[in-house]
Amino acid sequence: MNELELKYGCNPNQRPSRIFIDSGSLPIAVLSGKPGYINFLDALNGYQLVRELREATGLPAAASFKHVSPAGAAIGLPLGDVDTKMFFAEGLPLSPLSCAYIRARGADRVCSYGDWAALSDVCDEETALALLPEVSDGVIAPGYTGSALKVLKSKRKGGYNIIEIDPDYSPRETESKDVYGITFEQGRNELKIDESLLQNIVTAASELPENAKRDLIIALITLKYTQSNSVAYVMGGQAIGIGAGQQSRIHCTRLAGSKADNWHLRHCPKVLELPFKNGISRPARDNAVDLYISGDFDDILQEGAWQELFTSRPPTLSDEQKHEWMSLADGISLGSDAFFPFGDNIERANKSGVKYIAQPGGSIRDDNVIESCNKYGIAMAFTGTRLFHH
Repeated sequence: MNELELKYGCNPNQRPSRIFIDSGSLPIAVLSGKPGYINFLDALNGYQLVRELREATGLPAAASFKHVSPAGAAIGLPLGDVDTKMFFAEGLPLSPLSCAYIRARGADRVCSYGDWAALSDVCDEETALALLPEVSDGVIAPGYTGSALKVLKSKRKGGYNIIEIDPDYSPRETESKDVYGITFEQGRNELKIDESLLQNIVTAASELPENAKRDLIIALITLKYTQSNSVAYVMGGQAIGIGAGQQSRIHCTRLAGSKADNWHLRHCPKVLELPFKNGISRPARDNAVDLYISGDFDDILQEGAWQELFTSRPPTLSDEQKHEWMSLADGISLGSDAFFPFGDNIERANKSGVKYIAQPGGSIRDDNVIESCNKYGIAMAFTGTRLFHH
């Protein structure tokens, strides 16, 4: 089969819609559901990301994709007790691949609502069980075990979108797309991202520990499939804050930094111990946690809405307590898909505990950016490589 008809394109008024391949057969099979145009964009971009993470790290990888950018991406490192609680993974059987997805989904649970899951390895039952309770549009993987497929086909009353992709598929060297009836063509971005991109360290701090190299590689691979402009904060083998599609670099850094801060604050005991009532849905918990951390929940508490969610009224998380907890953030890696034009990006990154940076370099103000890094003891590598994605 070299063509698959879709219900419609990006919007219901955009018909007809299809995906097709000029020669040979499509490298995908729909095992369940009826994926749409945006679903396939998320699936194919997400699978490329996790495939590269797998090749670069040697560990299973997963991504939570939403509107053609990742909300989270991670490799399959074990979950600690705090992570398990924070990611709502208590009681789930765990495998390396399920840990990768739980981490990817848990990076930004509000933005991951209704995500597309991408998996680097054959989906096992543990990963299927991790997907089962989440509000998700679908999943792509190079295969599924029988038990995993049975679990996933029970989701959405049998309508959950499941795509299998041929892991041996190799796309052609050029790619094209139409805009306003005009065809654009370019060579595929086949850049291999590895430690060789991290050798040109330009700051006084010149040491990159192994975990920082790994996290910087994860950041750069994530950015390769994130709508530009983009910045990614990474820690412990997972992206914890992704700023995508912003017109200015500082807004990327602020957006990604605010998400990384939220991720850190979700580790705070006050947040972990919020007294939710039994039976509260995951989306309701996610939104409540987000509002609680932001401080916006105080207004709702005044109206007595806490009684719908909690067994008792939660204590306020003050600005002083947030600042004290955030002061513990350290050792974060940050990647940028293009150069930093000003040192203000470094100032913002430092507030979130960034200690390692990889960016292309090449700004006329590189000296100012390097000086800002030296001010905070941040090690920065110039990769010499831009990673725009549109």
